[in-house]
Amino acid sequence: MKTEDSLARLIVTFVCSVTELQKIVGLRLQQVYDIDHRTYLLKLQEKDDKAVLLIESGNRIHTTAFEWPKNQAPSSFSMKMRKHLKNKRLESLTQLGIDRAIDLQFGSGPAAYHLILELYDRGNIILTDCDLVILNVLRPHTEGEQIRFAVKEKYPQDRARTRQGAPDEEKLKELFANAKPGDPLKKFLVPNTDYGPALIEHVLLGVDFAPNVKFGKGFSLENDLGKLYSALCEADQILSSASTTPSKGYIIQKKESKVQEEGEILTNEEFHSMLFRQHEGKPYKEFEAFDAAVDDFFSSLEGQKIDLKALQQEREAVKKLDNVKKDLDQRLKALSEIQESDRHKAELITRNHEMVDHAILVVRSALAKQTSWADIARLVQEAKQQNDPVALAITNLKLEVNNISMRLCDPYGMVEDDEDDAALQPVIVDIDLDMNAHSNARRYYDQRRTAARKQQKTVESQQKALKSAEKKTTQTLKDVKMAKSIQKVRKVFWFEKFFWFISSENYLVVGGRDQQQNELVVRRYLKAGDIYVHADLQGASSVVIKNPSGDPVPPKTLNEAGVMAICYSMAWEAKVTAGAWWVHSNQVSKTAPTGEYLTTGSFMVRGKRNYLPPTQLAMGFGFLFKLEDSSVARHLDERKIRTLDEDEMSEMSSVNEQEIELEGPDDEQDEAEASAEALKELAIEEERESEDSEAEEQEKNDASSTKTVEFPDTELKLPLLGESNTKTQLIDADTYVIGKTVSIPKKTIKKETEKDSKNESDAKQNQTQQQQMKRGQRGKLKKLKEKYKDQDEDERLLRMQILQGAEGSKPKKDKGGKKETEKPNSKQKQQAKKHKAGPFADTGIITEDVAPEEAIELESEAAPVTFDLETLNSLTGIPVSEDELLFAVPVVAPYSTLINYKFKVKLMPGTGKRGKAAKTALAIFLRDKTCSQREKDLLKSVKEQDLARNFPGKVRLSAPQMVKLKK
Repeated sequence: MKTEDSLARLIVTFVCSVTELQKIVGLRLQQVYDIDHRTYLLKLQEKDDKAVLLIESGNRIHTTAFEWPKNQAPSSFSMKMRKHLKNKRLESLTQLGIDRAIDLQFGSGPAAYHLILELYDRGNIILTDCDLVILNVLRPHTEGEQIRFAVKEKYPQDRARTRQGAPDEEKLKELFANAKPGDPLKKFLVPNTDYGPALIEHVLLGVDFAPNVKFGKGFSLENDLGKLYSALCEADQILSSASTTPSKGYIIQKKESKVQEEGEILTNEEFHSMLFRQHEGKPYKEFEAFDAAVDDFFSSLEGQKIDLKALQQEREAVKKLDNVKKDLDQRLKALSEIQESDRHKAELITRNHEMVDHAILVVRSALAKQTSWADIARLVQEAKQQNDPVALAITNLKLEVNNISMRLCDPYGMVEDDEDDAALQPVIVDIDLDMNAHSNARRYYDQRRTAARKQQKTVESQQKALKSAEKKTTQTLKDVKMAKSIQKVRKVFWFEKFFWFISSENYLVVGGRDQQQNELVVRRYLKAGDIYVHADLQGASSVVIKNPSGDPVPPKTLNEAGVMAICYSMAWEAKVTAGAWWVHSNQVSKTAPTGEYLTTGSFMVRGKRNYLPPTQLAMGFGFLFKLEDSSVARHLDERKIRTLDEDEMSEMSSVNEQEIELEGPDDEQDEAEASAEALKELAIEEERESEDSEAEEQEKNDASSTKTVEFPDTELKLPLLGESNTKTQLIDADTYVIGKTVSIPKKTIKKETEKDSKNESDAKQNQTQQQQMKRGQRGKLKKLKEKYKDQDEDERLLRMQILQGAEGSKPKKDKGGKKETEKPNSKQKQQAKKHKAGPFADTGIITEDVAPEEAIELESEAAPVTFDLETLNSLTGIPVSEDELLFAVPVVAPYSTLINYKFKVKLMPGTGKRGKAAKTALAIFLRDKTCSQREKDLLKSVKEQDLARNFPGKVRLSAPQMVKLKK
C-alpha cells in the first residue's frame, strides 16, 4: 500500500492481518491507552505471553513492538473501554464477512463485550454488549434512514458483505455488457470482486495483460475471456490461502537521490503480504511475519517524513543557488549580445555613411519645410514605389523621438563573421536625426564601451554574489542536516508538557499550567516522599518536587519550587512579592468535606503547612543540553547540595547585570517592592506588640499546625485579585481546600451527629488588650504616610491582600487592637467546617489537622510514571568542549537555579512580549563568543513555539553585559 493509503484499502492484506492476529486470542486485556482521538493501544497479557495491539479507526490494526507516545489524560472513550473490557479475555477475533471490519470479543456468555473496528470509509470503533447493543461509539452517524450508529442502538451485523468467489464466464459477460471501448478493465473488476486493485493487477500480469489494459486496447471479450477467468481463479486461491495461513511481509521502497553527497535514500512506499509481480525489480524489505512488516511500516513513517522534508529543503536550497547562477549567466550573455549588436550597427552605419547621411538630409529638409509627419511618410512611400534606394532602406519613421529606422547591410561583405549567414543579413538600425552618420556610429561605439564596463562590473559582482549564495546554501544544507539528525534523536520528556525545571540540587520540579494539569500533576505524579508546593494566590500552580530517594528535600530546592508557584500566578502580573508554602505528599488528598465534592484541580491539605519566605519575582530562561552517554560522567556533581559559602561564591559570579526593556519602561515593580517592604516592616512591628498577648493562645494551639504567614491579618475581607473559578475555603483551623468545592443537595447527604462547637466561642477570643506604641513607632508611621500619601484605597487594599497571611488562621483584630469575637448561631456551628470562607480565594486548598497515616491516598488513573534519575543526569546547562551534545532543551526556572548555566537571561515582570523576549535571548546566546558551532546548531534547531512556552507572562530581560551585547 502507498504511504498516504491504509491497511483498509487492501482486502488481501486485511485478511492476512486477521489471520496473523489469531496469535493474541486468549490473552487478557490489562490496560487501554489512547495515542490520539482515533488511535488506541490495547495491552494484552496472559502469564508470560504479552502483546500490544494498536488499532486506528479507518486505517490499521496490528501488534506493535515500538514505543508510542500516549496521552497523559485518558479520553472518555478509553475510560469506557477500560470499564467494560479490562481484565477480560480476548475470546475471538473475526472478520465481518468480506468487509474490512473486525469483531474483537472479550469475555463470553452474558458477560461478553464486542469491540468492532471498521477500516473502510471514514472508519469507526464501536463498543457493544453481548447482544451487540452499542455502549459507546467513536463516530456517531447514520446510514440511510434505517441504520443509526448511536448509543443504545443495535449494531447491524448482517449488513456485512459475504464472499462471492471468482465469477464465472457468464457473470463476466454480464459485468462487461455495458463496457465501452477505452474503458479500463480494472474499473469493472475492483468493485465487483473481492480481491482489491493490487491483487487484480498481480494476476492480470500473470496472464500477460498490461496493468492498465482497456477494452479494445489489449483486451477483447471474445478472445481473452478465458485468460481473464483463469486470472481471477488465481486471485481467489491467493485470498483463500491468506485467510488460513500466516504470510510473510514485504515493504516496497522507493529510491530518492541525495543532494549533499553521493548515494540514495530509501523510503517506504507500500506494504504487502506477498511480492506482487508489479513490484519486481523495486527495492524491498522482507519480514518473517506480515504483522511485523505493518508495524515497521507505520512506525518508520515519522522518521521518513523527516528525511523527505530535509531532502526537499536541500533541493530547494540547491535550486536557489542554481537560479542565482543562471540569472547571472543570463545577464552576462545579454550584455555580450548588446556589445556585439552595437559594434555591428556602428560598422554598418560607417560602411553605409553616404546613404545614411542622404536619408538624414531628406527627412531634415522635409521637417524644415514644416511638412507634416503624415506627408513625410507618404513621400517616403512614393519614393519606395519608384525604387529609390534611400527610401527602400527606411523601414520606419520615429519622428516623435526624432529618429528613423533603416535596414542596413554590408555593401562590401566585410563582416567579421563571414561564415555565419546571419551576420550577412540586413539589420534594422535606429538613426538619430540630430547627428550625421559618423556621430551615430560613434554613439553605438560608446554604448558598446558602456556595456563592456557594465559587463566587467557584473563579472566582479558575480563572483561575490556566487560566493555569498554558495555560503548561504552550504549553511542551509548544514542546518537541514543538523535539524534532521536532532529531530530523530530528540526525545520529548514526559515533564515537558508541564511547567518544569531541575533544581540546583538535582530535583525535578513540575507544575500544572491550568486546572486540568494541576489535577494531573497531583493525582498521577505526587508519590510517597514527594513534596507539594503551593501559594495562596489566584492562578498559582500546583507544584510537585519529585523525591524518589525519600530523603528530606533541601531548603534551597523548596525555595526554588516556591518561586515557581508564586511566579506562575497573578503575582507576576500584579508585580507584588509574596510567599509560598509546602506540605508532604501524604497531607494532600482528593477527599472532600462531608456534603461536598472537589472539582477538577481542587485538593484537601491536612495538617501543618510549612511557609517559605517571600521571594523576588525573578525567573530565568536558559538551555539544557542532552549529553551522549559517554559525556555524562564529567557532569555528575554539577547539581548537588551546596554549603552556604559555595552558594555565595556562585552568586557572586553572576553580577554585573544590565537590564533592557523590550517595549517601554516599567517602574511599577520597584514601587511595588518598596511598598511591600514598608508594609512588612509595619506588620512586623505590630506583631511584636501583640506577641505577649497571643502567647497564651499559642500554647493551647496544636504545635504542628501552622495557621498563618509571618505577617498579621488585616481587616480586609476581599477575595484576592478578583473572582475566579477556584476558591480557597477554610474548613476548620487547620483544614483548607485548594480549588472549588461544590455542595451536594441535602437529600443526598446522610445525617451526621453534630459536633460540640463551644470551643469556637472560647473566652480567650474575647480577650483584647490595647497596646501603646513603642518608641520610634510614631516617626516611622509619619514617614510611611508621607511616602504613600498618593496611594489610593484600592491600591492599598490590593497590596495588603497579597501580603496578608491566612486570614482565617488567626483571630481578627479591630482598629483598637482588640480581637474580634465570633458568635456563631446553631446553624453555623453545624456547618462551620463546610461553608466558612477563607481569605485565600482562587488558590484551591483545604487543610485539616489529621495524622499523616489517616490522610487518604490519591487515586491513580493510569500506570505510574517511573522516575529516571539518569535522565536528569544526562541534561546539563554547563557544556564543555569535550562533550558530545545531542539536542538542546529550553528551560524556564527560578533565576537562582540557572546561575551557573552557560546560556541564561533573567526574566522579571515587564511589558515585553514573550515571543520577542525569547528571540532576543536566543540572539544573545548565538552572539556569545564562547558558543561553539555545535551549540549554535542545537540552539537554532529549537522550534520557535517551544522557546517562550513556559514564560510566566510579559517580561523584561536582564543579562550580564546585555547592553554591550545589544550594541
